[in-house]
Amino acid sequence: MINRIAFSRPQSLLIALRYKDIRSYIITAAFVMLAVFVPWVFHQFHLAGPTFLPMHIFVLIAGLLFGWRAGLLVGLFTPLVSYFISGMPTLNVLPQVVIEVSAYGFIAGILREKYHLRTIWSLLGTIIGGRLALLLAISVIYLIAGQSYSPLGLEANPLASFWSTIKQGWPGIAIQLAFIPAIIWLVGKFAAQNVKSRKA
Repeated sequence: MINRIAFSRPQSLLIALRYKDIRSYIITAAFVMLAVFVPWVFHQFHLAGPTFLPMHIFVLIAGLLFGWRAGLLVGLFTPLVSYFISGMPTLNVLPQVVIEVSAYGFIAGILREKYHLRTIWSLLGTIIGGRLALLLAISVIYLIAGQSYSPLGLEANPLASFWSTIKQGWPGIAIQLAFIPAIIWLVGKFAAQNVKSRKA
């Protein structure tokens, strides 16, 4: 019973990207571009990225669909490409965003690819693990630079930065929990139908 609730079949990924062919790199680049473009659109409508977390969505989906390698690479490159294109996230929070978002992609992929957890449990574990990575990143940066930043600016200490980031991002977390499992399910159904039609 617990196994059925928590775990899915070993073939739970759409496809585990191994980076031995050009398709893996094309898929990764496409997810990075989506994760950069959608937050840019949000900013055009004055919707706060740190509130709705649109960048996180494509990183999480990449990890859940394509495994930890894809999740890690999409998470690593997305904030860097976004910064060089649009200047967002700002330089003072860029290092912690890189660490946090990379952790999301990596953990999501590990929980699905290695442990075969169902999407919702992988997502919950990733949200918790990514926030812990964020706290660690903020703390290390504070020890090195003597300053602590959140999306709202300079904070008194690492815990204040961490709590400010968590409070501001609750709507984005709710969006992730509401929509990402449905997206993963729909993509899986679509892929399964394509496989059946090819065999027919």
